[in-house]
Amino acid sequence: MNVQGLPVVNATLNATSTILIVSGLIAIKAGYKNLHRALMMGAIGVSAAFLTCYLVYHFNVVAVTKFTYLGWPKRLYYFILLTHVPLAILVLPLLALTVIPAVKGRYDVHKRWAKITAPIWLYVSVTGVLVYLMLYVWYPPVSAV
Repeated sequence: MNVQGLPVVNATLNATSTILIVSGLIAIKAGYKNLHRALMMGAIGVSAAFLTCYLVYHFNVVAVTKFTYLGWPKRLYYFILLTHVPLAILVLPLLALTVIPAVKGRYDVHKRWAKITAPIWLYVSVTGVLVYLMLYVWYPPVSAV
């Protein structure tokens, strides 16, 4: 596979992260702490793999895929993108603020940060998939003939 195939890998990693985050939240609500820990660590690992693939792609691809459709799809795409990007940047330090207390056994602090981090992380992972779908599947770039 070359770097041109990484957008679908990134979307798959984001979708996997979404499933792991939701499963982890369900597990902790049901009282399954060890399962919660395993699922959330899996989500962190998958998100780290995503970030690596994302950076490899963007450091190696010169051309940027532009959203070419007009009207409400373009407005929706840019709304999603313009909320996704800053929240994606924010989620990394939030994850650190959430995970470090858990590792130290400070579950009260972990829980407080998790209530902020989890919805943002979930939003970022879901909108990452939506950005891919809108850009490459539902409204693919028009090729020059």
